[in-house]
Amino acid sequence: MSNKLNTISPLDGRYANSIKDLSDTFSESALMGYRLKIEIEYLIALGNEKAIKDLQSFSKDEQSRLRKIYQNFNTSGAEKVKEIEATTNHDVKAVEYFLKGKLEQRAYLAAAKEFTHFACTSEDINNLSYGLMLKNALPILSSSMDQVINRISDLAVEHADAPMLSRTHGQTASPTTLGKELANTAYRLARQQQQVLKVELLAKANGAVGNYNAHMVAYPDVDWEAHAKAVIETLGLTYNPYTTQIEPHDYIAEVFDAICRFNTALIDFNRDVWQYISMGYFKQKLKDGEVGSSTMPHKVNPIDFENSEGNLGIANATLSHLTQKLPISRLQRDLTDSTVLRNIGVGLAHSLIAYEACLKGMSKLEVNPQRLADDLDNAWEILAEPIQTVMRRFGVSNPYEKLKALTRGQTIDAAAISDFVSGSELDGVPSEHIEALKNLSPATYVGSAAAQAKRIKAQIEALKN
Repeated sequence: MSNKLNTISPLDGRYANSIKDLSDTFSESALMGYRLKIEIEYLIALGNEKAIKDLQSFSKDEQSRLRKIYQNFNTSGAEKVKEIEATTNHDVKAVEYFLKGKLEQRAYLAAAKEFTHFACTSEDINNLSYGLMLKNALPILSSSMDQVINRISDLAVEHADAPMLSRTHGQTASPTTLGKELANTAYRLARQQQQVLKVELLAKANGAVGNYNAHMVAYPDVDWEAHAKAVIETLGLTYNPYTTQIEPHDYIAEVFDAICRFNTALIDFNRDVWQYISMGYFKQKLKDGEVGSSTMPHKVNPIDFENSEGNLGIANATLSHLTQKLPISRLQRDLTDSTVLRNIGVGLAHSLIAYEACLKGMSKLEVNPQRLADDLDNAWEILAEPIQTVMRRFGVSNPYEKLKALTRGQTIDAAAISDFVSGSELDGVPSEHIEALKNLSPATYVGSAAAQAKRIKAQIEALKN
C-alpha cells in the first residue's frame, strides 16, 4: 500500500502532490540541506577574512567543490545525518560532523575542518536556515496568491456590468454589480499580498548571546559585525543588528500575520460565493462522471469553496500560534521555539491547498443572469433611497418618513414607485428629475459600481508600484 495512505497528516497524504514545491523547502531533509549550506557559506566567508591568518582562503575551484556538497545533498545524505544525530542527540551538531567528514575526504580541505561552525551557536545556523526557507517559499505562495487575485479580477471585469441586489444585515439594499463585489475582494487580497512581500527577512550570526564574545577573543582584529552582515546579505537576507542568542522572530510574525489577513479575506470571499451559489446567482459546472451528493442526484455542492475555507481555518490557526509564540523567548533564549519552528511550513501548506481549491471552484462558476434579474425585479422598495435623496435636494419636507410609510412592510412594484413619484409628494421637484426617477429601476440603480469593477486591474497594479 502507498505510504501516502498511511500518513497521519493529510499534507503528507491526500494533499502531498499539491504541496510538492513546499515539501522540497520545508521537509526535515531540506532543513538539513539549508543548515549545510549555511555552514559552508560561513566557512568560505571565514576564509575570505584577511585578518584570519590561520585559515587560507579557498580558491574558486575549492569554493565550487564546497558548494557542491550542499548542492548535491540528497536523501542519502540526510539519512547519514540522522545516523550521526542518533549519537550526538543534537541535530545541528550532526550536520557539522557530517560536513567535517566530507572535508576529511579531501586533503586540501581537511585543514579547514575545525573552522566549521567557528564561534557559532546552533541558532546562528538555524535562524539563517529558516530565513532561507521563507525566502524560497514565499514566492511559491505569492505566485498562488497572484493566481487567485488575477482570477477574481478577471471575473470582476467580465461581470462589471451585471447588476445584482445587495444585502446588508441580510436585507435588500442598494444594488451593486457582481463585478464590483468581486473587485472588492481582489483589492483586499492584493493589499495583503503586498504586505507579505514587504516584510524584511531578518537574520543574525553573532554567537551565543548576540555579542560576538568568542569571536572577539579568538580574533580581536576582525570587524565581526561587518563580517556577519556581509554573510547574511550575501544569502539574500537582512542583517538584524540587535539580538540575543536567537533572532527574535518578529519578522516571521509579521509575515504570517499578513498571510493570515490575506487568508481571512479569502475566507470571507469563499463564504460569500457559497451564499451566492445557494441563492442561485451562480451555477456550477460539473465534469462528466462527477458526483455531487451521494444520495441526492440533483445536488452540486460547493465543495471547493468549503475545502478552501476549511484549509484556511487550519492555516490561520497554525500561523496565528506561530505569530504569538515565536517572538517570546525567556531571557536570552529558551527552546520553546524549536519544535514550533519545525511547523513553519504547515500553515503555508494549508494556505496553498486552500488557494488551489478556491481557484478550482472559480473555474466551475457560471453566472445565472435570470436569477440576478428576478431578485432585482422583486425589490423595487430599494428605490426609496434615491427618491428620498432627490426630495431632500429640493427641500421637500420629511422625505425619509414619506418613503418609509410607502415601503416598510409593504410589497412594492414598479407601478407603486411610479405612482408615488408622479404624485403630489414630489411637488417642488423639477420635472426632469421626476422623469429620471420614473426611468430608474433596481437594475439601473448601480451608481459607479461598473466603472469601479472595470478599473480593478489598474488599481491593483498601482498597489504593486
